[in-house]
Amino acid sequence: MNKALISVSDKAGLEPLGRTLIDIGAEMISSGGTHSFLTERSIPCRKVEEITAFPEMLGGRVKTLHPNIFGGILSIRDDPQHRADMRAQNLFEIDLVVVNLYPFEQTIEKEGVTLEEAIEKIDIGGPSLIRAAAKNYRFVTVVVDPGDYSTLIEQLKEGKGIDLQTRKDLALKAFNHTSSYDIAIANYLQERFNPEEPWGDSLRYRFERVQEIRYGENPHQKGAYFKDPRFKGMSVANSEVLWGKALSYNNIYDIDAVVDILMEFPRRDCCAIVKHNNPSGVALGRKEMPSPIADAYTRALECDDLSAFGGIIGLNRECDLTTAQLVVKRFFEVVVAPSYDEEALDLLKSKKNLRIIRTNMPMEHNGRSENRMVKVRGGALIQTMEWPETDPSKWDVVSKRRPSDSELEDMAFASRVVKHVKSNCVVLARDLCTTGIGAGQMSRVDSCFMAVHKAGDKARGSILSSDAFFPFRDGIDELAPHGIVAVAQPGGSIRDKEIIEAIDDHSMSMVFTGVRLFKH
Repeated sequence: MNKALISVSDKAGLEPLGRTLIDIGAEMISSGGTHSFLTERSIPCRKVEEITAFPEMLGGRVKTLHPNIFGGILSIRDDPQHRADMRAQNLFEIDLVVVNLYPFEQTIEKEGVTLEEAIEKIDIGGPSLIRAAAKNYRFVTVVVDPGDYSTLIEQLKEGKGIDLQTRKDLALKAFNHTSSYDIAIANYLQERFNPEEPWGDSLRYRFERVQEIRYGENPHQKGAYFKDPRFKGMSVANSEVLWGKALSYNNIYDIDAVVDILMEFPRRDCCAIVKHNNPSGVALGRKEMPSPIADAYTRALECDDLSAFGGIIGLNRECDLTTAQLVVKRFFEVVVAPSYDEEALDLLKSKKNLRIIRTNMPMEHNGRSENRMVKVRGGALIQTMEWPETDPSKWDVVSKRRPSDSELEDMAFASRVVKHVKSNCVVLARDLCTTGIGAGQMSRVDSCFMAVHKAGDKARGSILSSDAFFPFRDGIDELAPHGIVAVAQPGGSIRDKEIIEAIDDHSMSMVFTGVRLFKH
């Protein structure tokens, strides 16, 4: 390790690294703020312009982009022609490159940052140095993360140089680093230059690993969990595991589903119970009850207490002791809530196999909704996730009997739930609580059959929301004997007239919402 080039924006951990390099007799080259930082701490280093014989210019935009620097990094040490070229140009080899980049992502996250300010934080020389050093990993060590300084210092002090596997690991990390940096820039400029287009011709996503998972959906499958580092809103990755075993693949998938449902109801106490990515019950707490969130839990459980076994409980308000006392009576995999009072948390921890998740933020949308992507063989599908407002005043009443105000309120509630149930699906509800859910059937009449079967006596007086239109009247004829009083559906079938006639035959009411709510 004879010569090192150091040019960093983040100075964390730099001083001990610099002193170690001096101790082993290495010469350091640096530019701008890095040179000032080191020399102010009595760590000698040469300025880049001494090597390039060319001053920094254009406000620091040009300083390291020079053959005297890149020749020293890129030369293949055991290539005779390279060695001859280096001698002919009087160049020396650079063995270590320590670089981290202008804080572009931190800059664009600031409130009110201008396009010009963001552009100035696009690093040019840094990525070039990193890529050059990583390309020549057989002979050059590249470090982009201050967290790796300790490994570097340890091996330097041993006096044997940096081993090949470490150089490979650091080179791979370097290429991932520059790739992520470019993705952040491209996505930001996509949003600024073409805001009407949610994605460009090339889809670029960046994810960072949160954890390895014991297995995927099944024990023979491998699994891992990655997060989007730019996403600061409600997510499993931004939540805290307070108790229990590590989350499984299926746990994370189901927690995401339960949070999606809870975010539909930010102004009311709500409980959703999810099993296999479908809700088994959703309810709003009654305000007059001593504990509205406990009331929401009780009513959500009553919708289908059989399916709720081993499910995921989601609460959009603090979990109080009353709610915890109810939860511990049954087996659940996970409970997730924004917070827990101290007594409730202590009680929940008495359940050895219960995972307790605290989101540490309100369960509500914080602005823009994310696009959703599904990997398919050989490609991906992507879609926006903005939904039309659920507004009963804009619905079209198509039946002879008009729905009552309370029926319309229940239909609005059920319509917010039905879009989170796998299609084909219907949701029964009464008094702002699901009473039966028919999910994932190949025919709508079977979804209706399942929903009323699950509801039993609770079906009488319930309304129904359907994620798509009724293709035949058989679904309506299935519902009527069980006391369903009103139906909300998008409409748009070639047999709409027949469906409306069925509704009128049974003295029910029906609205066309005009909005399909499929979820596959």
